[in-house]
Amino acid sequence: MSPLLSAIQWSYLTPHPESVAHPVASLSAEAHLAAPGVLACDYVLHGELARLRVPAEQGGACRDELWRHTCFEAFVTAPGTRGYYEFNFSPDGDWAAYAFEDYRHGMQPVQLVAPPTIHAEAGPARLAVYVSLELAGLPDLAEARSLKLALAAVIEGADGALSYWALHHAPGKADFHHPEGFTLELECP
Repeated sequence: MSPLLSAIQWSYLTPHPESVAHPVASLSAEAHLAAPGVLACDYVLHGELARLRVPAEQGGACRDELWRHTCFEAFVTAPGTRGYYEFNFSPDGDWAAYAFEDYRHGMQPVQLVAPPTIHAEAGPARLAVYVSLELAGLPDLAEARSLKLALAAVIEGADGALSYWALHHAPGKADFHHPEGFTLELECP
């Protein structure tokens, strides 16, 4: 298992070894607590955006299966607990939130007190997605002394092929839920 990364630093996500080649030069992510109970996740992709499928900013609806296209993800747990949350953020503003009782078990949609704020900035060679997420209403996260995160992304090429990016990949097929992926730790105020 890789060592825990310290908070408030940009970290590079790496493609899964079995992911298809894409015109992505780099993909970095950062997570921090912007305020008590507010998780901020920022993702910056450098590459040839014309050769990627990136949903245009439109809405902000809660939708399932965002991972079938370009989306950015955060998996969050409190140390010492078996359960965790999965949050998906699309560059178009759509989002999803799920709670799991244990590794890939007991998945339930989560009602958030407020939808995440998602802001995307795109240019020919750069896509930045900034997310702010209220943890209130999720007591096991909002009341935790620290949080463990697995940051990840699914990137869709213009041909529809997907590549899977994460701070750390567990052995085997791409699996963002794997406990070995939770390598970023944030201390709560």
